[in-house]
Amino acid sequence: MSEKPSVLFVCVHNAGRSQMAAAWLTHLAGDRVEVRSAGSAPAASVNPAAVEAMREVGIDMSAQTPKILTIDAVRASDVCITMGCGDTCPVFPGKRYLDWKLEDPAGQGVEAVRPIRDEIKRLVEDLIAEITPEPTA
Repeated sequence: MSEKPSVLFVCVHNAGRSQMAAAWLTHLAGDRVEVRSAGSAPAASVNPAAVEAMREVGIDMSAQTPKILTIDAVRASDVCITMGCGDTCPVFPGKRYLDWKLEDPAGQGVEAVRPIRDEIKRLVEDLIAEITPEPTA
């Protein structure tokens, strides 16, 4: 892993789970981690319930747009975390792959998205502790 680890979050539509994970990682790790997200079949826009759920915790995702998964994005990442897209993520030697089993927030209201948001935060906090050095004061 490089001095500044790079993480790619991938879900099918890049509209909910992967967007929330990228937002959490950016918010919690700051510039200590390079963050990407993408989807194997990106939606037209980010899930409004996911945007609202993140807004409730002070994170604005309203300007984000779903992006298509590219081989270059995988190649440039140290850690690739999939969320329900399975085999669509290309596999390269030397990369670390994780699969987070998370409920899909598509078509659900903000009440149903909140527990998904909170579980993603917990997973991201664990990931940060594992891949980043402690910040210097």
